[in-house]
Amino acid sequence: MNNLIQNYKIILKELVSTCQNIKTSVKIRTPKLSDLELVALNITSEYMSISSELQLFRCLKGTELEQRIERSVYNKRKRALFSYIEKIRICLSGKFSDFTNVFVVDSTPIQICKTSRAGRSGICSSEHIKPAFGYCAAQKTKYFGYKLHAVCDKNGIFHSFDFTPANVHDVNYLQDIKEDFKNCLLIGDRGYIGKEIQIDLFNYSNITLSVPMRKNQHDFVKFSGIRSKIRKRIETNISQLNGQFTININFAKTFQGLATRILSKITAFTMIQYLNFFVFKRSINKLKINLS
Repeated sequence: MNNLIQNYKIILKELVSTCQNIKTSVKIRTPKLSDLELVALNITSEYMSISSELQLFRCLKGTELEQRIERSVYNKRKRALFSYIEKIRICLSGKFSDFTNVFVVDSTPIQICKTSRAGRSGICSSEHIKPAFGYCAAQKTKYFGYKLHAVCDKNGIFHSFDFTPANVHDVNYLQDIKEDFKNCLLIGDRGYIGKEIQIDLFNYSNITLSVPMRKNQHDFVKFSGIRSKIRKRIETNISQLNGQFTININFAKTFQGLATRILSKITAFTMIQYLNFFVFKRSINKLKINLS
């Protein structure tokens, strides 16, 4: 039995235990591979850094799953299960929701093609949310695509994420999350500086937005060292998404495909954290491990 199948069975077992009550769409004909089994396979492949479906189905050759799903059907069903995968992610992250009321917000670029090809690229060109040119201050680079916004708690569990075109300012995302969070501390970087948004978040949801001040601001106060350390947690998460989970490698041709792919990676990220904490009783953010 190869590592893929061993890891798949461990992940499937926990998904059945925690998420089997989540409803999925009714099928006219019962598929050989159930929706939950397909999601488990998807999560396993993302965790194991299998970045393409061609590579995945090569790994499935000669295993018990080879005859239960075809590559073309797998991709189509995976995209159709976006809402179902999101419910599973929320279910898993919800297991950690009572652990803290301290959260961190940040964004990262999602490049869909090189800037030199942007004018003639057809990727996501017909979508409602169209890609755009943006600038990443951390990497000091211009790129073409989207921006992934995310909120994790101080322990590193992702609780919310969304996409915007690359030219949308980070502050706009805070207008969305005020519906999902309340009575908490939210730590961000200087991209979230704004007196009006701080007041709005506090008045609407009792969210205290804490960001480092610019040195030329009136009544400058140095940012808390403890909060700076907490803020590094989401930066480490994003680095892991770019590394082990290859979030920066894009094969999708549509926004739905891109969004499903990134959702799958964040769900896999959360699944491993869940297994670490509740099953294996080890460090929650030790992600480069063999489950079997």
